Amino acid sequence: MRKWMTVFLSIILMFSLSACGQTDNSSGNSRNGASAGKEISSVAKNARILITYFTVPEDEKTSANDAIAGASIVVKDSEKMGNTEYVAGLVQETIGGDLFPIETKDAYPLEHDTLVEQAAEEQEKGVRPELSGHVENFDQYDIVILGFPNWWGDLPMPVYSFLEEYDFGAKTIIPFVTHGGSGFSDILNTISELQPDAHVSENTLSLSREDVADGEEEIREWAEGLGLNMESSE
Repeated sequence: MRKWMTVFLSIILMFSLSACGQTDNSSGNSRNGASAGKEISSVAKNARILITYFTVPEDEKTSANDAIAGASIVVKDSEKMGNTEYVAGLVQETIGGDLFPIETKDAYPLEHDTLVEQAAEEQEKGVRPELSGHVENFDQYDIVILGFPNWWGDLPMPVYSFLEEYDFGAKTIIPFVTHGGSGFSDILNTISELQPDAHVSENTLSLSREDVADGEEEIREWAEGLGLNMESSE
């Protein structure tokens, strides 16, 4: 009898582990579940929002009038923007907040192959590029919406510089990523390691670079779904 009971319990444990293994912790899609809304609701009222992003608008040939998606660019109404810059701007238009670009003192090359090579070399050497600007009164913000492209399965090194410059304390970090097919990779865990006291939201947005130019509706829907005070920065 005891032998059969042991076998029975082993089967139950096996099915429990199988169910846990099906949980998706790094999907490439935006996540707007009820639990994600609840996690932010406690600080949403009168919260101060910082929307910060890193982008490199590569030197792509573009049409003057059409909305297009290149390796890292969007063109809307003849204005050329980096992918993450475009997403960040739409998020600010939708929910308010203060917008801050993460920029380096030494500009990145705009030619695609050269940029890719430099990004790989910086990652291999663990370079922390010097930033050209800094957030004033960073402590005033409750929520940091952080946007970046996926470079070689990781954060761009300037974003490491940014995350290591400030003490986020118990702030909420809401990440969004633009990518060529890798989604977030393991970047959410990296952010948590860099800022262990902060809360990294699960309500993330992941957009393929091919979908950014036509993604306005999805981007605005995600931003609205965060449940943040739209007048928080006034």
